[in-house]
Amino acid sequence: MDELEAGAEPLGRVRRPGGGRKRAAEVDPGLRPALLALVEPDMRGDPMAPLRWTTKSTRKLADELIRQGHRVCADAVGDLLREEGFSLQANAKTIEGAQHPDHDTQFRYINYRAKDHWAPVTR
Repeated sequence: MDELEAGAEPLGRVRRPGGGRKRAAEVDPGLRPALLALVEPDMRGDPMAPLRWTTKSTRKLADELIRQGHRVCADAVGDLLREEGFSLQANAKTIEGAQHPDHDTQFRYINYRAKDHWAPVTR
């Protein structure tokens, strides 16, 4: 504070490049495969489509990973899922009723539109 108040130039970086705590997946290489193994049975959406999601919460996934011996928190699980292309969606209660007859068609259309929208970005 004294240096700043005296008008001294800032020194730049406080920490060396690469300093700080390493990401959970870097410290534990088995974490990502273990997470994907937990998510795979309950994964929703076409695996080749840009929209994928899971019905499990990040907190429950983190608890199961901890039981398996991995050191991870729910926030890190969320980050890993996003890196793997998952969309984190909370379950919402809805009014029960018959499933719409075009349910699958609707999701295929949404995936088609998402691919169409993202296509110019990847070119």
